[in-house]
Amino acid sequence: MLKKLLMTVAVGVLATQAQAADKVYGVLMKTLSNPFWGAMEEGVKDGAAAASVEYYLQAVESDQAAEPQLNVCNTMLQRKPDAMITAAINSTILLPCLKQATDMGIPVVDLDGNLDHEIAEGAGVKIAFSIGSDNVAAGAQGAEYLVSKLGKDAEGPVLVIEGLSGNITGQKRATGFADKLKELAPGLEIVASLPGDWDRGKAANIANDTLTANPGLVAIFAANDGMALGAVESVYAAGKQDQVTVIGVDGNSDAVKSIKAGRLNASVAQLPYLVGKQAVEDVGKVIAGESMDDWIYVPTLVLTKEVLEAGTEPMLEYVK
Repeated sequence: MLKKLLMTVAVGVLATQAQAADKVYGVLMKTLSNPFWGAMEEGVKDGAAAASVEYYLQAVESDQAAEPQLNVCNTMLQRKPDAMITAAINSTILLPCLKQATDMGIPVVDLDGNLDHEIAEGAGVKIAFSIGSDNVAAGAQGAEYLVSKLGKDAEGPVLVIEGLSGNITGQKRATGFADKLKELAPGLEIVASLPGDWDRGKAANIANDTLTANPGLVAIFAANDGMALGAVESVYAAGKQDQVTVIGVDGNSDAVKSIKAGRLNASVAQLPYLVGKQAVEDVGKVIAGESMDDWIYVPTLVLTKEVLEAGTEPMLEYVK
């Protein structure tokens, strides 16, 4: 499987203006109530403007609304878009819809690496390319930050709050964190790894229960920022903010505010704005007949209060 790491950002040209002008893309997000997907929508908008293409974007009410997302996908397909750019809630829910798209010759783009390529191929779905962050690497960056803060000889219990059960993105982030933590600081033991379903309230409850069972807890890694912020609430309620390091993933606007306020310790920023923008630019290349790598990885960035206050990191431009 080919992989491409995008270390620089350039404004791409989908095709000539004449070719692009009559193209319309269907864009299916998860939920715009999550700032992560809101930032990605902004990137899609700017990418479409730069490429002179039209798009219509739809989303569902939550990160757990799998069946409604399939219904939206089927409705979107009836409009026969020139491309389907989708962020599936799990690896399988959209496959019947996306198989129809493949049969119709409509390129399918996987936003944020939510589709398993082997499963999709077995279902008759051809993925033009997946674009997003390397989620295993993002989880590993969370572990690297934790070890840099506590030290490689640190000891103590650690909690991992996963995403929605069966979602490949959350699984990869949790696995990346766990594997790297074991490598770098074996004394930091993961005592629980539980699905938080991308839900802030559920994550808060998991954190509270784990703190009760493990009063010496030293860290919490959550597979997205919403869950990390829920964990922060429980940590503060327990009065253990000086003991427990909390790390999220996404780098969304709510997380940035919390980091600046000194509450959330860190977030591995996924730069969703850049993912959305690049996806729209690159799908035009597919339509024009260009060969694309199977996976396109955008960079990630560990956000801390120090990084945000310094303001010298060039990639901060894409943190929305």
